Amino acid sequence: MATPQTNPATLAGRRILICRPEPEASRLARQFQAAGAETHVFPLVEREPLPETPERRTTLLNLDEFSHIIAVSPYAARLLLDELDTWWPQLPTGIDWYGVGAGTARALAEYGINARKPDEGWTSEALLKLPGLACIDGERVLVARGEEGRELTRRTLEERGARVTILPLYRRFCPDYTPAQIHTALIAFAPDAIVALSGETLNNLIALCANCSHNLYDRPVIVPARRIADQALAAGFNAPCIPGSLADNDIVAAAAEQLAGLDGGSGKAK
Repeated sequence: MATPQTNPATLAGRRILICRPEPEASRLARQFQAAGAETHVFPLVEREPLPETPERRTTLLNLDEFSHIIAVSPYAARLLLDELDTWWPQLPTGIDWYGVGAGTARALAEYGINARKPDEGWTSEALLKLPGLACIDGERVLVARGEEGRELTRRTLEERGARVTILPLYRRFCPDYTPAQIHTALIAFAPDAIVALSGETLNNLIALCANCSHNLYDRPVIVPARRIADQALAAGFNAPCIPGSLADNDIVAAAAEQLAGLDGGSGKAK
């Protein structure tokens, strides 16, 4: 994992391609711009809420039957709490809430929920190491997430004896960009570094790269975890980098460190 030390001011004049969804992409772009970088926001995943179903309404109305509630992302946390506001003017007590990372825990805190989160890391693997999820035989767990997602959390908790309910709240999809938009982002903009903070984002980037002429594989690509870094290496990217956290300032610092290292001839994948 990278431990960025470089002054982000070294990003002056650098071009950063930001492929995360909105509104997070524009927020991160402002942080890069404050460090002197030029940015191009090019989301490779978009999200939209799923319509309400009778099954989902029943699950939410029975919220007090769950011992543990896990939100896998800030977006999932906000959708869940916005919907619960309709049915639960006051949330039931006695439930342990969890955020996969610090950003998700902050989103829950906006609603007055003190959520548990990993002390280190922001992945499902890190979440599953929390003591509160270790001995849950027979307990009910609700996982708020997208329509599709990793099954590691469900599988592991069920192996520990939990009764897990998946609550799909949104779907993710790749925007339908025109060839001209793809050319602008990947070739004309000629990014010095790329931000791709999910496996799905990286997969969509790889698919676009396969259909156009470019030289992006030697550019640093900022990814969220070792699993995604290995995926990037397998696809041909030479310099995947995992930031110290997924906070905007750490992402900016990671890009600055990698680019400074490449300038000095010593840049390498972290």
